[in-house]
Amino acid sequence: MGLKILMALGMLCALLSAQPEPSALKAQLESLDKQLEPNTWVQKFKNFEYYGELSLKIQHIQQQLKTLKTKGEHSLDVSALEHSLQSLQHQQKLLESYKSHPFKDLVEKPLIVNIPTITNPFAIIGGLSFLKTLQTRHKSMQANLESLKHTLRLIQEKRTALEQLNSPSPDPKLTSQIYQEQVKIIEFQSAQNLLDASLASYAKDIQAVRADIQAQIKDQLFKLFWVILTALGSVLLAWSLKRLSHKYLVGDERAYTINKAINFINANVIVLIFLFAYLENVSYLITFLGFASAGFAIAMRDVFMSALGWLAILIKGSVHVGDRVKISKDGNTYVGDVLDISMLNITILEEVTLTTYTKNNGRAGRIIFIPNNYIFTGLFSNHTHLGLSAVWDSLDFLLPLGSNYQHAIDIALNIASTHAKPYSEMTRAQLAKLRAKYALRTLDSTPKIALMPEKEGMRLYVSYLVGAYDTLGLRSQIALEILKAFEQAEDILISPKPTS
Repeated sequence: MGLKILMALGMLCALLSAQPEPSALKAQLESLDKQLEPNTWVQKFKNFEYYGELSLKIQHIQQQLKTLKTKGEHSLDVSALEHSLQSLQHQQKLLESYKSHPFKDLVEKPLIVNIPTITNPFAIIGGLSFLKTLQTRHKSMQANLESLKHTLRLIQEKRTALEQLNSPSPDPKLTSQIYQEQVKIIEFQSAQNLLDASLASYAKDIQAVRADIQAQIKDQLFKLFWVILTALGSVLLAWSLKRLSHKYLVGDERAYTINKAINFINANVIVLIFLFAYLENVSYLITFLGFASAGFAIAMRDVFMSALGWLAILIKGSVHVGDRVKISKDGNTYVGDVLDISMLNITILEEVTLTTYTKNNGRAGRIIFIPNNYIFTGLFSNHTHLGLSAVWDSLDFLLPLGSNYQHAIDIALNIASTHAKPYSEMTRAQLAKLRAKYALRTLDSTPKIALMPEKEGMRLYVSYLVGAYDTLGLRSQIALEILKAFEQAEDILISPKPTS
């Protein structure tokens, strides 16, 4: 029995000797307080405690005011108490969120709202961004949990240190602090349990949302694959049709026009494929197009008229690439070859022609852009329409009185017929083909002579067919030969100032 007592006394002495020194415990408490001072969880709990203290102070002041008013006193004390009550109530209102749960915003599971619906490929980016946002929130909750666990460990260490400091001789102040730390531990453990449950539940919600969004993304990628495949099929079909047009159509102009039409139709088909694939309600498109068309028709009248003119050119075939055309607008005249026919403009390259010298001061070679709507309002001449490759050109000579006019007529007619013969025969054949479309009264394509009287004598006109692309060359050649023939004829006089 005595041995047991000695052993117990020895163990007690060992325990007493193992107890840390009070100075070390105080230093440990100071270190723990410094670590807990900037902690968010501790600050929120202090606000919770302060709210409780404010509530007690308000109740106490209200009780004092009730007692004073019952006695009928209205002194300065009553006014001071009322002022203090208003100040405390204002502070309490500011801390209203800490009334019941100090960690509500840190431990509750955030609601997952505005979950995106993936209806098109562009929405995939929004869906992935939404998943990234959810993952960020989940990591933030995990960080809050780690912070809470760390704070709880510090508070438990502080309580242990206070208990060790209070164990030799209990101090009411230390006992009160131990009680406060124990209350904190209970509150923080409760918050940890709630945060653990919220985190687990939120992880399951994220998993469900991720599975749903990933399934929608997969469907959209599969849909996009088929849409692109269909569009590529349309492009391949258009390419095949253009290859066939180049192979079997005679004439680069027809093939060019058909290729432009194929490109236009193919572009619209591709647009419709994407619209009907990703537009949720087609009636919205019809309504939108109705209002948009009305607005655009007013605001962009010229553009729509040009597009309509392009369709008219495309369907009617009145102008083709390579045609020699003549445009007259606002007193200006341009003659050139068509380079391109787009949806809005006809592009021509101005050539050197008689118009160059008579109306444009010798200037040529410019690129002229004519809006397609001009075919409805302006004078538009096509010198090579439907295969015609020749136009009528004329020369005139002033023969003074006393000349042998018949001889002059024979010379001019013979020279013009010789040079214009290939164009006359070709034009006769082309005009015969035009009878199927136009009501032609005559197919005469031989040179024509006219003699008109003037004050100075008789003016001789000779008209002949010439290639539309080289009128100046043949005109100069015929004029030179006729003048030489007139000079060699003794009975034909030539005016000193011939007009041509």
